[in-house]
Amino acid sequence: MIPILRKELIIYALLLLVFTFLVHPDMLSNPASRFDIMKSRANFAHPLLYTGVLYFIILVIRMVGKWVMRFLKQKY
Repeated sequence: MIPILRKELIIYALLLLVFTFLVHPDMLSNPASRFDIMKSRANFAHPLLYTGVLYFIILVIRMVGKWVMRFLKQKY
């Protein structure tokens, strides 16, 4: 259970980083200003929520893909 949870947390964290840099490219040059903007607007949860929604979509796609592969490997 722990290795699966660790794997999924790594996937979630990588998605969070990728989406952060895709949506806010200024995080590479000046992350302090981006955090100041987040602090002034008090919107700390939106990156986690958006990443959670996208992670869930990707999780469903992975599960369907695994189900299809299992179905195709069945021997009749």
